[in-house]
Amino acid sequence: MSSESPDELNARESVLVERQYAALGRFDEETPDIYRRPIELPDEVHQWIAGWGGRSLFLTGAIGVGKTHTAWKTCRRWLEAQYGPGQPWQGTPIISAWRSTALFDALRPDAPDGEGRVLSKKLQKVDLLFVDDLAAARPSAWTQERLFEIFDERYIRRRPVIITCDVLPNQLSDVTGPRVASRLAEMCGDSIVLLEGPDRRQGRAA
Repeated sequence: MSSESPDELNARESVLVERQYAALGRFDEETPDIYRRPIELPDEVHQWIAGWGGRSLFLTGAIGVGKTHTAWKTCRRWLEAQYGPGQPWQGTPIISAWRSTALFDALRPDAPDGEGRVLSKKLQKVDLLFVDDLAAARPSAWTQERLFEIFDERYIRRRPVIITCDVLPNQLSDVTGPRVASRLAEMCGDSIVLLEGPDRRQGRAA
């Protein structure tokens, strides 16, 4: 007869709690200070976290409405949810977060020792990829090819992406190339959230 009370965690649950605590701690350390302040997430974002099922999330809106802050908080809530009831034992989910300008620079063809291609393969496989301010960067043809490698693999494998951008997916062809823009439109589907409001940078983080 088991001596465990209903309030006690079994061995598996204890391991998951420890993993969750460690994973959230690492994520918090990597989160820029300005985006650690608590904010309310839109209902559409909560719905995406609760039932994303491989669908990606596209956050759009004018400059300064809080897209980046919302995305960082969404990543954290998504990470929390991976340890919730009914979730399979999958180890520690890996989230990779990039500003578009830094990502495109890292993917450039003259990166030392083929680091651009190594990064491309890594970003194909991470559990959640967050690319911030996608329309801000101006890629070369080479970078667009690497983006296609990344997004096509994630599209095929149904691995989610969170994108922040001030234009819609179907308006991204000049930045990502038409093949990536098309895949993003399908990956996000109806998970496109328009954020509205004043410029939050006028006195606080956005």
